[in-house]
Amino acid sequence: MTVAVLAANRGDANMSESMNLNLSGTPSAPAAPGTIKDGSTATFAADVMDASRDALVLVDFWATWCQPCQQLTPVLEKVVESYGGAVKLVKIDVDKNQTLAAQLRVQSLPTVMAFAGGRPVDLLMGAVSESEVRAFVERCGVQPDGAAELAEALKAGQEALAEGQLQEAASIFASVLQVDQQNADALAGLASCYLKSGDRERAKQTLTLVPPDQTNSEAVKSVEAAIALAEQADAAGPLSELEAKVSANPDDHQARIDLALAAAAGGRKDFAGVNVFGKR
Repeated sequence: MTVAVLAANRGDANMSESMNLNLSGTPSAPAAPGTIKDGSTATFAADVMDASRDALVLVDFWATWCQPCQQLTPVLEKVVESYGGAVKLVKIDVDKNQTLAAQLRVQSLPTVMAFAGGRPVDLLMGAVSESEVRAFVERCGVQPDGAAELAEALKAGQEALAEGQLQEAASIFASVLQVDQQNADALAGLASCYLKSGDRERAKQTLTLVPPDQTNSEAVKSVEAAIALAEQADAAGPLSELEAKVSANPDDHQARIDLALAAAAGGRKDFAGVNVFGKR
């Protein structure tokens, strides 16, 4: 999927040029040799116990008849590949390795065990989302490459957005999405850029790319509220007409409410002092 990213000269109030950002994406780092392999009872000590002394090893217990397993394994592979060798994946077919599964007390499928330092450190069960798998990996002590840089980039993007530098902010959020295509903060920031530029529909489209388990994030909710406010303002009518109505009848409280909504949605600071129940 592609999302048009605003890209004009810094400080230009009209964002007329655009470029396409590919959000279907590829892993942010190349897969290292031997990162993903099929394991067995015979190879478990070397593939998991020994290997976990140098990298985090995820053991995926699965079966051919398990539909949730078929859903989870590609997600695990994608996440593991993105860490460039810092995380490894060993897939264990429980039907072929029943003794091993019993020894490790695997009671349901899919089950993912994380090993570090030669011992199990955490457990993940069920067909979870990519973001949940990444959170699991981070909980086990492995941070994605460039995590600190991404955080700094998001901060810079928010600062540019607050200063009204929409082109610069959009470019920064786009750069983050090229590394982490499901970053909710970056998607919300990009949606804000579209909204502030007057492209409400594209702002809505951008928010549809937010992973389902991140739709309640503060950044996403903030943009959704701003969109809702803008739509309320449209329903209320043009700002000039509302101002005229209030001037004609200062006691028209509904007109004052509508004027306040429209002013807030449009970012009109000169109307910031509107008192919905009295004069400014």
